[in-house]
Amino acid sequence: MSGAATMETPPIDGTPRIKNSPGMDMIRDQVLVRIEPAAAVRMTAKELAGRVDQLIATIANERRILLNQTEQRRLVADIVNDMVGLGPIEALLHDDTVSDILVNGPHMVYVERRGKLELTPLQFRNDAHVLHVAQRIASSIGRRVDESSPMLDARLADGSRVNVIIPPLSLKGPCISVRKFARNVMDFSKFVTLGTVSANLGRALEIAARCRLNILISGGTGSGKTTLLNAMSRMIDSGERIITIEDAAELQLQQPHVLQLETRPANIEGHGEIAQRELVRNSLRMRPDRIIVGEVRGPEAFDMMQAMNTGHNGSMSTVHANSARDALARVENMIMMANTSLPTRAIRQQITSAVDIIIQTERMRDGVRRVTEVVEVAGMEEDMVSLGTLFTYQFQGENPDGTLNGRFEGRSGRPRFLKRLEYFGLANAFIKTLGAAAP
Repeated sequence: MSGAATMETPPIDGTPRIKNSPGMDMIRDQVLVRIEPAAAVRMTAKELAGRVDQLIATIANERRILLNQTEQRRLVADIVNDMVGLGPIEALLHDDTVSDILVNGPHMVYVERRGKLELTPLQFRNDAHVLHVAQRIASSIGRRVDESSPMLDARLADGSRVNVIIPPLSLKGPCISVRKFARNVMDFSKFVTLGTVSANLGRALEIAARCRLNILISGGTGSGKTTLLNAMSRMIDSGERIITIEDAAELQLQQPHVLQLETRPANIEGHGEIAQRELVRNSLRMRPDRIIVGEVRGPEAFDMMQAMNTGHNGSMSTVHANSARDALARVENMIMMANTSLPTRAIRQQITSAVDIIIQTERMRDGVRRVTEVVEVAGMEEDMVSLGTLFTYQFQGENPDGTLNGRFEGRSGRPRFLKRLEYFGLANAFIKTLGAAAP
């Protein structure tokens, strides 16, 4: 009898990797031939695994290939994942320590753990194997990915976001990027433990959300904007009607009266697209108390500012920017995309009257996501928007374990939105958070 597998370098978790021999590849091919895809879809995962296990044993006996129990179990898992899952990366979807999965062609699979990228030993067989997984993702949402449509944005059944790009646009072969859906909503006590905020800053942000301030969260990709937005949404009263608008639904609001709206891409013929701007406009006719846009990235910024200015206090959104000042400039540019006839001063006045605070987040070099700056939109000085600092993160050095050492410093003063805080009876509590620095 021929040997079935050889050992590879152990992966990060210490479990030995098995490199399939030609014998195991032959068994895999025969199993896939003998199971109808339509029948596999109708089975539960347990039933499919049992059927695959039986076929492997039968084929191995017919071809006189020796498999030990570990090899057979691994081959069953690989085949089931290929048939109804995401192949080699299926297990990563269930690993709570992994936040991102990055497939750079068939032989390089990275993950992000605790803010740091790690190369895993996982591999696809070839480009066709990666493309097969990508096409299954596309077909599950009624889309396609091929040379005529080489890019795809999708959402998995668990809510995870997926981006696919394939040749000829990608020179490394088909690439898949998965931003995993967080199963547990973070709260500010966990943020304090992780070092994302201090206790005082966390309390200030809770008060801002509870008092229905209009909030813009700014930061780079993967800096924790959506996670922070989820945490702040926990402060919304359960009696409010909330409408969320997203490209791919990620927000996890806990309130009972939440309506989730999601954009729709164009179909194969290029028709039927529903953009965020149309959803924001439509939401204004749905009697919302608050409107939450997962991320403003285009002309919908104009409609979002209009909503914030017409009684929908407590609305929130995120934007990609490197600082609070940059966030204002981006919003200004996006409004100009929607209405080029508006003078710059009028746009800035609209932003000033709409937005109360801007929260800047950053993923720092130690992998920790921190709130680095909180500013209030204080008003206009001539033609410029005036910002007032409420909190800043002051870097002080590096700890022996490689984590950064710093302090969250509050700047005492009376913010422009103090009357709103007084209306909710939380003005003194908010000002108290500004008067103390915290490690």
